[in-house]
Amino acid sequence: MSGTPDVERTFDALPPAQGRGFARTWWGLAWLKALEDTALDGKQLKRGRRHAREGAVGAVSVRPGRITAVVRDRDGTAYRSDVLLRELDEAEWDRFLGTAVDRAGHIAALLDREMPPHLVEDAAVAGVELLPGIGDLEPECTCDAWDHCPHTAALCYQVARLLDEDPFVLLLMRGRAERRLLDELQARSVARASAPSPQSPPAEEPAGVRADEAFAARDILPPLPSPPPLPQEAGPPPALDTQTAPAPGIDPDALEFLAADAAARARALLAAALAPGHEESPPPPAPTPDQDAVRMAASSPGPVVERRIAEGTGRSRAELDLAVRAWRYGGALSLAVLEGEVPPGPALAARAQAALDTAWAEGDESERPRLRAAGAERWTVVGARVQLRLGPDGRWWPYRRERAVWAPAGPASPDPASALALALGERTPED
Repeated sequence: MSGTPDVERTFDALPPAQGRGFARTWWGLAWLKALEDTALDGKQLKRGRRHAREGAVGAVSVRPGRITAVVRDRDGTAYRSDVLLRELDEAEWDRFLGTAVDRAGHIAALLDREMPPHLVEDAAVAGVELLPGIGDLEPECTCDAWDHCPHTAALCYQVARLLDEDPFVLLLMRGRAERRLLDELQARSVARASAPSPQSPPAEEPAGVRADEAFAARDILPPLPSPPPLPQEAGPPPALDTQTAPAPGIDPDALEFLAADAAARARALLAAALAPGHEESPPPPAPTPDQDAVRMAASSPGPVVERRIAEGTGRSRAELDLAVRAWRYGGALSLAVLEGEVPPGPALAARAQAALDTAWAEGDESERPRLRAAGAERWTVVGARVQLRLGPDGRWWPYRRERAVWAPAGPASPDPASALALALGERTPED
């Protein structure tokens, strides 16, 4: 590597990238996503990847707002290729620097040549977008292509390899060289440390450090102890049955239940986090307050808490019982089907009708039920107190008429005939 460190960095040509991806880190992959979301011609990207793999990209020059390299076609023709990225202005750099010094882990990670996700997220909250988005990578090439050509694409793929090793390459493109940036961070850190802080906790009561910050600074901290083993069951909630009467509006039974529920949920989350392959699974969507209330009611908290949950969700006790039954059959999706919150679109409804037409095609025609549509996602069996409901995922939910309401009769099935058999009581959920 050569060049003027405060203005420009030049990286020697990298060897061919046979048998490996161009990015391993999350920020390198984000760079490539910006390229692939921006380019209009997938064939040009494919040719660019091939050029980069074959080592056709020469030395890469990185300076504020621009990356440059000479890229050669297979016939040896050389093209100067540039990719432009908007520099951050002074106000944005001021907000970024303030964000970076807010947490010690941010600086430690940068010194370790890592781009911590929390730094990028915190910067975005402050209105500073570090990573490029759709349309942010602007190509220029002497081949005169108006969009990303194979040469600018190859340059971007090669830069992803550089970013993997050193996120300061991205910060230089955004307008700050590494030395200047570190000097400014150090000056701000010193100023913050020397400033009086009347809100600082007493020395005997340290405020603690976030786990992600401690992990980011792992190379400069003593080794952390091994994590404790997963407990066999959640711990018991604290006993609130004391001699002192609770404050007005405070229900000790409800508090004990909430504490027990939180402990059980924490253990379940920890068990999931320790399970093999957890890091490859997307996080489940957070439940809405209403869904979480039904989930808690499904854990049989007792009549007093159930009554409070019913009141808090605006349901009668009978309506809460139906919601709980739906939740036990299929969680939030089953609850949405019960309450008709996610009607299927026209394409799904058309596929559903085709599934109904063929579900009993191979049997005795006399066994085919007469179904009457009762809305966009419900079919009632004529002459029977049973119903099929279509979920937004294309599965069928059995329902049975009980007194004056339709009630869930079992879990979902991908086959409408199986779901209807369950609603008719011809099979049990365990079959």
